[in-house]
Amino acid sequence: MNRTMKVAVLLILALLVVLFFVFDLQELLTLSALKEKQAEFGAFYADHAFSTLALYFLTYVVVAALSLPGAAVMTLAGGALFGFLTGLVVVSFASTLGATLAFLVSRFLLKDWVQNKLGERLSAINEGIEKDGAFYLFTLRLVPIFPFFVINLVMGLTPIRTLTFSWVSQLGMLAGTMVYVNAGTQLARIETLSGILSPALLFSFALLGIFPLIARRMIDAVKVKRVFKAYEKPRRFDYNLVVIGAGSAGLVSAYIAAAVKAKVALIEKDKMGGDCLNTGCVPSKALIRSSKMLAYARRAEEFGFKSGSFDFHFADVMKRVHTVISKVEPHDSVERYTKLGVECLKGEAEILSPFEVKVGDQVLTTRSIIIATGARPFVPPIKGMEQITPLTSDTVWNLTDLPKRLVVLGGGPIGCELAQCFARFGSEVAQVEMSPKLMIREDPEVADRITKKFEQEGIRVLTGHAATEIRVDNGEKVLLCNAGGREVPVPFDEILVAVGRKPNTEGFGLEKLGIGLVPRGTIETDPFLATTVPNIFCAGDVAGPYQFTHTASHQAWFASVNALFGFLKRFKADYSVIPWCTYTDPEVARVGLSETEARDKKIAYEVTTYEIGEVDRAITDSEDHGFVKVITAKGSDRILGATIVGHHAGDIIAEFVLAMRHKLGLNKILGTIHIYPTLSEMVKGTAGTWKNAHKPEKALQFLQKFHAWRRSS
Repeated sequence: MNRTMKVAVLLILALLVVLFFVFDLQELLTLSALKEKQAEFGAFYADHAFSTLALYFLTYVVVAALSLPGAAVMTLAGGALFGFLTGLVVVSFASTLGATLAFLVSRFLLKDWVQNKLGERLSAINEGIEKDGAFYLFTLRLVPIFPFFVINLVMGLTPIRTLTFSWVSQLGMLAGTMVYVNAGTQLARIETLSGILSPALLFSFALLGIFPLIARRMIDAVKVKRVFKAYEKPRRFDYNLVVIGAGSAGLVSAYIAAAVKAKVALIEKDKMGGDCLNTGCVPSKALIRSSKMLAYARRAEEFGFKSGSFDFHFADVMKRVHTVISKVEPHDSVERYTKLGVECLKGEAEILSPFEVKVGDQVLTTRSIIIATGARPFVPPIKGMEQITPLTSDTVWNLTDLPKRLVVLGGGPIGCELAQCFARFGSEVAQVEMSPKLMIREDPEVADRITKKFEQEGIRVLTGHAATEIRVDNGEKVLLCNAGGREVPVPFDEILVAVGRKPNTEGFGLEKLGIGLVPRGTIETDPFLATTVPNIFCAGDVAGPYQFTHTASHQAWFASVNALFGFLKRFKADYSVIPWCTYTDPEVARVGLSETEARDKKIAYEVTTYEIGEVDRAITDSEDHGFVKVITAKGSDRILGATIVGHHAGDIIAEFVLAMRHKLGLNKILGTIHIYPTLSEMVKGTAGTWKNAHKPEKALQFLQKFHAWRRSS
């Protein structure tokens, strides 16, 4: 019986919609029809006020209930025909009744089917609607992100109560209805073309444009008030900004705040500079540089020498690494930042409220907070791991003795860089990666090039191997791997775990404030890097989605500016052009899309590849290996992505980054002078290769004939 009724309702609705279009009734719901019939409607209304109002009300309800086009024009017509106050009352109740009928029809026809089909996927939405459905609906009504008829139909599929839907809709639509009805009253007064330029009409339509902005400000204010109602706001604040964490994101955030003369406190429980200075970028690049010197010595004959070798102790190499750290350290020191105007505090921070941060025995009051607590190496729960003390990117710098046999677990940037380093120093390195290739984010030919290089240097590359267990028997350590159902033992003296990093989100008060995390473990933020508590922002590894020092610095600008000036103007974090580099030898640098990503996203693209062996400077430096690969939009020189595999790739990629950021195509690069002989000529060479593939063949054929004619005349 229920199914029969649903079919009957559906047929009736379909018939009404068909009749609406068959009889061209939509032509009556246009501004031109409104002006054309305005005098007749006005006269009829003067003689039959109640009948006119009833007919208008019924028509509006039907249009809204059937989700037909024309509701906006009818709202304008209400103001034009009945004046502001009467039009507002009639439109408000008619639109609410029509919306409620559409809501009920959607619920009757589709709710059970949708909930049964997608129940598990909709569970979070259902919980949110049951908890805050009225507020969600009010927000959508006040700032219509989606058309109202869509909101009517979709809300019918949720658990929100009908009465709640009705009164919230009427209240939420009231402000917008007032603006439209008022505009209608002004339209009614136009008698000549000059009336279009009347101040009243221009103001009314200006309201239509700025109303969504005003409404959004109102919604933001309501949201802020809801979040802060549980906390006591100080009458005065000690600081404009408190930054937690003195890594790349925290340092830049504090620097920017101090530069604009805000009072800022920077809290760090460990070392200034964070991972980048102490355990990441700086020490790893120092180690890479030393290992590269050994690699050059082994290539002595390529440079015209009979032989080459270095006598070294690994402890001395590590000593140099720490010397490099100490040289860079003053750039990130307490002394420097104190001189810049930042108050640097040592200790563990605890966020007590949106306005209070505790460090030691001191409680700081602040208008805004930036969380820049970074991330730490993730050690997977492999069976038997508790029997050993694995190395990570945090602890490997404490080594003074070179491991004879080293297993590197992970084929990402950190794993690849350190695997090659230790192999060059003389360790027997086995690199274990469960994915089918190293550098899983790069195109296959990139991974193949690095894999072959690693194997040439004696690294045992074990891709497609999942680590399952660590066994220790009589001091002999073995990592057991599963490779397609086959057990592969890998003996080792030390194991370096480099399978990713886990954001630091525990232990400083997020849970008490209800600030949530996203599935990947980073703190949930909006496009402005604000958390669910609107005056608390995030930047760096703890915010994601990228874990690069330069991205952390990039985010820090948005977080600090929004934290300090967001009440005036907010800026969305821009991730449109994010470059990165893996500092293997050869280096692998990329910006934008890879070919694999372009294909997966079904983007129409073209590939241009240029061999670095064509560059004279690369030949003179005996670094004539690798390639440049550029992805462009099909039929255009617009750059979608670029990858460089080669010597100094991380430096050279900057030209492509600049071009993408400022929308410069390959033609612009081709028209730019590059110094000869430099490695940067590979960028121009790539642009030239693209141009040659897109040369105007017909025009060239004409020119060939033209020049032949010139020779014969």
